[in-house]
Amino acid sequence: MTARSAPERLLAVLAAFDLAHPALSLTDISRRAGLSLTTAHRLVGALTEWGALERDGEGLYHVGLRLWEIAVLAPRGLALRQAALPYLEDLYEATHENVQLAVRDGDDVVYVEWLSGRSAVDVHIRVGGRWPLHATGVGLALLAHGTPEYQGAYCSGPLAAFTPFTITDPVRLRRVLAEVRRTGAAVSDRQVTGDALSVAAPVRGGDGAVAAAVSVVVPREGAAVPTLVPAVRLAARGISRALGWRPAPSVRPGVRYPVGG
Repeated sequence: MTARSAPERLLAVLAAFDLAHPALSLTDISRRAGLSLTTAHRLVGALTEWGALERDGEGLYHVGLRLWEIAVLAPRGLALRQAALPYLEDLYEATHENVQLAVRDGDDVVYVEWLSGRSAVDVHIRVGGRWPLHATGVGLALLAHGTPEYQGAYCSGPLAAFTPFTITDPVRLRRVLAEVRRTGAAVSDRQVTGDALSVAAPVRGGDGAVAAAVSVVVPREGAAVPTLVPAVRLAARGISRALGWRPAPSVRPGVRYPVGG
């Protein structure tokens, strides 16, 4: 096996931390990063001194605030969140339910903002958390606007199931994506948990390409989807305009428009 470079070993230490492993001992980091204990000790010491890692009173290491300070500078994080937050807050005030903003990273959605609602619905997300595209409303909204080549590759790959209702049939997934493009909204019904439903809509950047997706997650029982869809689409449209997107002027049939100057 090819020896890893110093940057690769450093990144392996950071990659040892994830949602299921937010706090690790030095031995845990060594094992999960595939490094000797001596190498892990040296790299963890350097990262802790810089502030990328922090050590608690029990000797466990956590991701440090210095790393978070750097991460929030990502253009798809900070700038997007700043533009979107007023519209996310409006959507929350209209629904008092969980409101989410996410972007696509590879085959996953990554949540960049989340406003917690008042309902008891169990939401298995956090800012920075990931889920496969096909299993969430925001993921379906993003996947539906990927290139045909990317959609074909994704649909032909493994589709993980989280509940009996998760879409795992590629033919059905393609039909759902076509419906998302037709209606401008995605509805994900009990795909992650058996009691939740999400409604999502795509957010466009200044160049017109889909840059993110916004959603509201509600208890499945009693969910007023026909009311939620226009509210979510309105929020997505507002965020898109804040990012510089301008819709093309519509042309009504039978109406003559002036030509020339």
